[in-house]
Amino acid sequence: MECRTGCAACCIAISISSPIPGMKNGKPAGVRCVQLTEDNRCRIFGHPDRPDVCSGLQASFDMCGSTDQEAFRILSWLEQETNPNAHN
Repeated sequence: MECRTGCAACCIAISISSPIPGMKNGKPAGVRCVQLTEDNRCRIFGHPDRPDVCSGLQASFDMCGSTDQEAFRILSWLEQETNPNAHN
């Protein structure tokens, strides 16, 4: 599966704990990455400063669903389910 151009669900819905250029402490879930352009493209795609977690994400139906909205819903659910603080 290929990423849907302009979706950016993985750049907004999930938290990233590693540094991102412009976000030295990473980003919390639900916060737009500063590296997203207005049309939801990654400014640092393929750049060595791109976090490994971002480079390691691979589009799949299980993660992205059929639409951008479905991707946001799935990734938000996964974020919540894997957050150790959400289950206390």
